[in-house]
Amino acid sequence: LENIPSDRAVLYVGNHRSYFDVLVGYVTAPGLMGFVAKKEMLRYPCLRSWMRLVNCVFLDRKNVKEALKAIMEAIGKLKDGISMWIFPEGTRNVNDNLADLMEFREGSLKMAEKSGCPVIPVAIKGTAAVFEDHMPWIRPGHVVIRYGKPIDLKTLPKEERKFPGAYVRGVLISMLEDMERSQEEK
Repeated sequence: LENIPSDRAVLYVGNHRSYFDVLVGYVTAPGLMGFVAKKEMLRYPCLRSWMRLVNCVFLDRKNVKEALKAIMEAIGKLKDGISMWIFPEGTRNVNDNLADLMEFREGSLKMAEKSGCPVIPVAIKGTAAVFEDHMPWIRPGHVVIRYGKPIDLKTLPKEERKFPGAYVRGVLISMLEDMERSQEEK
């Protein structure tokens, strides 16, 4: 948590293994925060109402014009001091290897680029064991979440500024590999 600036909004960028990742993010990250969620989440009335109350932005992944509106809404929230969280893989990752991330959607970091906020990479491990491994039941499990050092996209070397999603993905893979090594050493 010492890596999270307390004086400004940030864009959290995490790996996504479980629906439970959202709850883990909400209870561990400080300050006001919302998530970028797929538009399909709007079909659940109780969840929809709660998500709107907690600053979520709904992204239509099939309609570029509507997706741009959602990104603009998220940029507004960031500028208003509300941190946002996105999972740039675009969906939950079910690969066996925790660090085997899918390609990041490059547009997912536009919010940070346009608002000027730092990116905080977030590595999450163990959430699928709480929920997805035995849906619909929730079971106790050991979840680890690590917040990486802030990344200012404007200060990246020119080559890496062209593809900031790939750069942040690399940072996140390193964090996840470190988590795996730490677990093996125990």
